[in-house]
Amino acid sequence: MTRILIFSLAYYPIVGGAEVAIKEITDRVSGIEFDMVTMRFEESQKTIEKIGNVTVYRVGPNSSYLNKILFIPRAITMAMGLNSVKKYDRFWAVMTYMLFPISLMRIFWGNKTPYVLTLQDGDPFARVFKRPHILPFLPLLKYGFRNAEKVQTISTFLAGWATKMGFSEGVVIPNGVDFSLFEKHFNSDDLLGARKVIGANDKDVVLITTSRLTHKNGIDTVIKALPLLPPNFIFVVVGVGEEEKKLKDLTKKLMLEERVKFLGFIPHDRIVPYLKTSNIFIRCSRSEGMGNSFIEAMAVGIPIIGTPVGGIVDFLKDPSTDSTSSPQAGSGQAQTGFMCEADNIKNISEVVQKVASLSLEQKTKIITSAKNLVKEKYDWTLIAQNMAKILG
Repeated sequence: MTRILIFSLAYYPIVGGAEVAIKEITDRVSGIEFDMVTMRFEESQKTIEKIGNVTVYRVGPNSSYLNKILFIPRAITMAMGLNSVKKYDRFWAVMTYMLFPISLMRIFWGNKTPYVLTLQDGDPFARVFKRPHILPFLPLLKYGFRNAEKVQTISTFLAGWATKMGFSEGVVIPNGVDFSLFEKHFNSDDLLGARKVIGANDKDVVLITTSRLTHKNGIDTVIKALPLLPPNFIFVVVGVGEEEKKLKDLTKKLMLEERVKFLGFIPHDRIVPYLKTSNIFIRCSRSEGMGNSFIEAMAVGIPIIGTPVGGIVDFLKDPSTDSTSSPQAGSGQAQTGFMCEADNIKNISEVVQKVASLSLEQKTKIITSAKNLVKEKYDWTLIAQNMAKILG
């Protein structure tokens, strides 16, 4: 039995793309025993518990700024103790900063356990590596990249980061979707209930985003575009994050309280009815490692609007723009969605109206191409098989 220790800053019930990926992959991989060191965000969370196929060890009393700094030495202490008993075959660092505890263990404690790095970062390269408080530790991160056994990234965009940081060549294995969830046929009560929560009628055009409320996701630009759209266009925001108050204040300032609906946190398995009852998925990202929410909307079967940044260009192909080609997408790929310009409010409103005015035939063709791409390349079962080859 292969034993792997995962390093991740957060895990369930704190859920983002990286956390979902870990669970979906570990639930589908056999022959490997998974443990994890992660942060204890609240005192109510158990210090040790089994979640799916992962035994989770949480360190620290809470997620205060000080405890986030102390996570690294605490993670090292926990990992060294666990490793002395279990003798792990491999470490798995999920996200760039999880290289810190592994690199320090190698340098100061002589721990030479081979490790795999997974890049799931959504922030720009400069924010991850060039902020003033990170620069003094940049040599440590570069050491971590150079000594990794393998670097797996969720997009061709992030694969370029591995090369910049001194690793020869990253392996692209994207995040995926669970088709049993996103192709599920919900009954009419579920769909009507979601529409009722949204507060939309049959004449409304519902734009939806399922996003963390952060600057990089460009939610503010969609709100600013609404006044340029007819009054029956409404915007549904599913998610929480540090910019929630700022976005709500912007909505109030623009007098759009009746057209922007903040639904807060909705469990992952309950999001689908809201997507199914919406007309367009939109996220005008300023940066994006991959953008799993786009893939989920494509699997559900609604048109998507995104920006030509980061990993989005791997799956969103819009022939009307020149900047969406990528090695993974391929120049001959059929249209799978629509591109708008980040931070260009006028352009965002024009693209939204363009998508809303599609004929049923046009919309069906694009939705079908998008769904076929997701089935071929972004199914979790296929992704877990590819990850097992790297981790095993």
